Amino acid sequence: MIKHLDHRNEQTADDIIAVQMPAYRVEAALIGFDGIPALQDTAESIKASNEEFVGYSEAGRLVGVIAYEAGDGEIDICRLVVHPDHFRKGVATKLLEHVLEHAAAGKRAVVSTGRNNAPAIALYTRYGFIESGAIEVAPGFFIANLVRRA
Repeated sequence: MIKHLDHRNEQTADDIIAVQMPAYRVEAALIGFDGIPALQDTAESIKASNEEFVGYSEAGRLVGVIAYEAGDGEIDICRLVVHPDHFRKGVATKLLEHVLEHAAAGKRAVVSTGRNNAPAIALYTRYGFIESGAIEVAPGFFIANLVRRA
């Protein structure tokens, strides 16, 4: 089930962290970079975030989260995480489809991910995102910027 999350609620923020941390640890190992800023998040930083959070739950348990910031004519997907126990079940696809259909309708969408994060790049590419450049954020580590036109 997909629904908007009240990330300012303490329990919801804890649930988001419980999905996000193991997901980003797997990504860090995959891309060979443990400096992912989201690995520093806490329930307090989630509660203070200006992002809109949408979650995917299974059997009453949050297993995936997508968050974005919406602006004039554009949304910036800030995070898309799935608990490792639920990888390869289509959770990320469902969350991305939901946001593209509801929040990004008629808008340009942007996202950034580790350039070596092949699963994420493949997912975004399937939905019309095109790499628009890369930024070296640490020696030898690049973030790919992707864009999807309205």
